[in-house]
Amino acid sequence: MKPPYRITRKILQLVASISEKIGEVNSAHLSKPPTELRKKNRIKTIHSSLVIEGNTLTMEQITAILENRRIVGPKKDILEVKNAITVYDYLDKLNPNSFDSFCEAHALLMNGLVESAGRLRSESVGIVKGAEVAHIAPPSEMLKPLMNDLFDYLINDDDLALIKSCVFHYEMEFIHPFVDGNGRMGRLWQTLILKDVYPVFEYLPIEALINERQEQYYDSLGKSDNTGESTIFIEFMLEIVLESLVDLLSIQNVNLTNVDRINLYKSIVKDDFFTRKDYLMNFKEISSATASRDLSFAVEKGLIEKSGDKNTTKYRYK
Repeated sequence: MKPPYRITRKILQLVASISEKIGEVNSAHLSKPPTELRKKNRIKTIHSSLVIEGNTLTMEQITAILENRRIVGPKKDILEVKNAITVYDYLDKLNPNSFDSFCEAHALLMNGLVESAGRLRSESVGIVKGAEVAHIAPPSEMLKPLMNDLFDYLINDDDLALIKSCVFHYEMEFIHPFVDGNGRMGRLWQTLILKDVYPVFEYLPIEALINERQEQYYDSLGKSDNTGESTIFIEFMLEIVLESLVDLLSIQNVNLTNVDRINLYKSIVKDDFFTRKDYLMNFKEISSATASRDLSFAVEKGLIEKSGDKNTTKYRYK
């Protein structure tokens, strides 16, 4: 069954604005940001997603862990960060439309933190806020059918990935399939669904904005619970997505290195053959000589293969 939600005027306006911003991102060569910015945003993503769940480590400490330097901190918090680094590094190997992949990601994310990492819960759970029970999750025997329905919607429904990613995020939180780690899995899987269609979302720290608006985040989840549909949560998350793109575009005059350009073009051309002219058409701000140097460097480093000669020269990523 299709999860309940409505496509409101606000949702349509947000989708249109997001689509426009994605076009601007592609024109500015930010669909795969420069290496240093990708690293910075990945750290912000991990820090924000975990701090929402009570992790106490700072961005400086997370940077140190990422660089294999020793830090002093609670063992559980350090393990949470190491697990998050592992799963975000593994994103390219995860299939957003696969339930098995979903469980594999949870196993990586919660390894050593819960005994049932990667497995659906076998007990009933409720979410308590203060002295009140805010949400009673479906019983354990309903989890597999509910998750199957949710993945069926994700694979077969015709709605845009922007909307389906928000719906999946909300419905997964409502189902609460795991004993622990549901919040971080909801945020991770929305990123994965979006990344599959728009590469820019792999390194966009959406979680940082959610962290800044935690009260609104949980409020939109609660209101959607009360109305019996995810419309309010979709509107909230699309606002977050739009703001994250606006923040990315605020970076002016970004200087791409030859490695940045080569990596970016790979995400565009994938396995297809291309010419130096094709490469130049994508990077109109560089000269023919710079394009030639980029491609020679990539061939020398074994990143691409070259065939033909002079005017018939073609390239393809290995």
